[in-house]
Amino acid sequence: MKIAFACVVLGAAAIAADGPSISGNWQVAISVGGNDRDQACTFTQKERELTGTCKTDRGDVKISGTVEDKKVSWTYKSEYSGMPLTVSFKGARDSDETIKGAVIVEEMGFEGEFTATRSK
Repeated sequence: MKIAFACVVLGAAAIAADGPSISGNWQVAISVGGNDRDQACTFTQKERELTGTCKTDRGDVKISGTVEDKKVSWTYKSEYSGMPLTVSFKGARDSDETIKGAVIVEEMGFEGEFTATRSK
């Protein structure tokens, strides 16, 4: 029984690692509350873990997130007028070149949409 369970767990990890990686440079178009912005992000995927940086109008921020099958999510911390902000992205890959989903600015309760496109 333990061997069967270990095989299932290891097999699931291998499948996650075999999926297309989103590591690389991405352009993220964001629309929240009638405001449109673009960010350049660099993602590094190691199995399901996602790390990297995004360039915001307030400087570079470190991101952390996850990739599971087609689902992709990441979060970063920033600030606006001295108030800390948590910006969360939750979406899905449309293809190996596009991720679409929702963006939420948690402390302000703002919600919007984003489309991330792999940079060429």
